[in-house]
Amino acid sequence: MPTASRMYTVVLDWLEERLRSGEIRLGDKLPGERQLAEEFGISRASVREALRILDIMGLVRSSTGSGPASGAILISEPSAALAWALRMHVATQALPVRDLVQTRLLLETQSAVEAASAPETPARAAALAQAAELVAAMDDPSLPDERFHAHDAEFHVLLSSLAGNLVVETIMSSLRQATIGYVQETVACLEDWPRVRRVLQEQHHGILRAFQERRGQDAAAALREHISWFFGLRAAP
Repeated sequence: MPTASRMYTVVLDWLEERLRSGEIRLGDKLPGERQLAEEFGISRASVREALRILDIMGLVRSSTGSGPASGAILISEPSAALAWALRMHVATQALPVRDLVQTRLLLETQSAVEAASAPETPARAAALAQAAELVAAMDDPSLPDERFHAHDAEFHVLLSSLAGNLVVETIMSSLRQATIGYVQETVACLEDWPRVRRVLQEQHHGILRAFQERRGQDAAAALREHISWFFGLRAAP
């Protein structure tokens, strides 16, 4: 049995079992606090703690009030939860940014190679079309930097999704969110950001062409140069 301070874990274990068995599915509403507390013989405070943790993990969305839309609804937003955890551990310096960048390099370049041989599907065509729209939008020098960074992040996640690996796509999204603070700090330190932004755009166009033409090794090489070049700016004299 868990300790008194960790009684909430019985709710987490219960939910995992129900998810595995299929008794509970995405979109289902979880039982109320009182029902869960009575079923497991724990306090409502412990139930609330369990729901709070599930919310942080991106597994439930809670709404107050009454009616069918109230209560805790089961969802699945794994990248948000992982990104939050990564950001906090980066802030403590337990996870070095350079290691996150290296992980991103490994994932993105391998995804580029695998995407080259992925079957042609409507989803692939739509992702490439959306990536092209993002690059075109970033070409506009009047686009605010905040929007530029957001488009940049979405561009990379979209291209990674072409490999068809949902875990890689989730981790990539999390890594991008976890390093956004570092990106913004780097940009703030640059005296020639407009020039850097133009170079990034040239690189984006080259990366996109390689994906469109299914040149996996070229796409991987372009991504490696692009990511390494930007994250090397802060260390440059």
